Amino acid sequence: MNILFILLTFLISVFIARMLIPRILLISMRKKLFDMPDARKIHKKAIPRLGGVSFFPTVLFTYCLVYTFRLLLGCELTSLYTSYLLPEMLLFACGMTLLYLTGIADDLVGVRYRQKFVIQIFCACLFPLSGLWINNLYGLFGIHELAPYIGMPFTVFTVVFITNAINLIDGIDGLASGLSSVALLIFTFLFVEKGLWSYAMLAAGTFGVLVPFFYYNVFGSAERARKIFMGDTGSLTLGYTLSFLAIKYSQVNPNVMPYTEGAFVIAFSTLIIPSFDVIRVILVRVRNGKSPFEPDKNHIHHKLLAIGLSPRKAMISLLGMSCAFSAINILLMPYVNNTIMLMVDIVVWIGLNLWWDGLRRKKKSCIIGSCNFPK
Repeated sequence: MNILFILLTFLISVFIARMLIPRILLISMRKKLFDMPDARKIHKKAIPRLGGVSFFPTVLFTYCLVYTFRLLLGCELTSLYTSYLLPEMLLFACGMTLLYLTGIADDLVGVRYRQKFVIQIFCACLFPLSGLWINNLYGLFGIHELAPYIGMPFTVFTVVFITNAINLIDGIDGLASGLSSVALLIFTFLFVEKGLWSYAMLAAGTFGVLVPFFYYNVFGSAERARKIFMGDTGSLTLGYTLSFLAIKYSQVNPNVMPYTEGAFVIAFSTLIIPSFDVIRVILVRVRNGKSPFEPDKNHIHHKLLAIGLSPRKAMISLLGMSCAFSAINILLMPYVNNTIMLMVDIVVWIGLNLWWDGLRRKKKSCIIGSCNFPK
């Protein structure tokens, strides 16, 4: 029955998003609510950017509806489980509401990044307030249990970091939604394996809303007014949801969920591509004497485009890498030390970036007609 409820959450979410997105497109076209092209952006035409407006209402409605059915049909919840679930979900909904409104304001009129940071930090603080915080690193770098005065600030930093990582990786069609879909699908199976059905429903419902959006974002035609972007509304709410699920999976709480070796690395391996890319971009900006918040064209998708990949091929390549990182980490975690696994991930990531940089330099140095650069 619990599997059926998860499937029902996914299907209802897909259906509602499929109904909402065309209507959001229509309103955006009539009110001329577009993301205009510029030197940094890949698209060449004005595209509606309010696709993310459909995310949070769809997930909230679907989750509450199916969860109510679950209770009415006799699903028993222990008082111990609900003592953790209710504060986490209620404060999560509060944070999502605030980020959702901030995203809409940013997409419509613009919000200064300092103001967004303050709001993100406030929303991130709701996690420790609900009792959800990173309290163990499972031996990563020799660190196990974390004291509250370390784990809670680290949790706030992690939430803000992941939220912005999803926002910054949203540079080509299907990339942010695709990477988020991969992570959400993995989290669905991870929580099912632990028997945490409520969190699996949240992951499945959020994945469901991305399915029709991904279709319109990647395969929609701008000429026929069928293409849409998620905007900050979508990326902020997605990042917040993913950080919630990752922290929940990595938290040690024997009363609610069984202990899983390396859960911290497993949870955040689903977000390796956006996380590692943001760290690299910030380090490059600081090294070049620029502000870490100054936009540029140095993200991973820009590299892949520079070596000759099309936006579609670049997106598919990065989704494949995300699946590979997650699958390898999950499968090898019982046999490999946490720290070694993370260091291997970092080395592989650095190696890939050095390889892509070499290809990009080679392409730039080629004189037109004098060399054949592989495409």
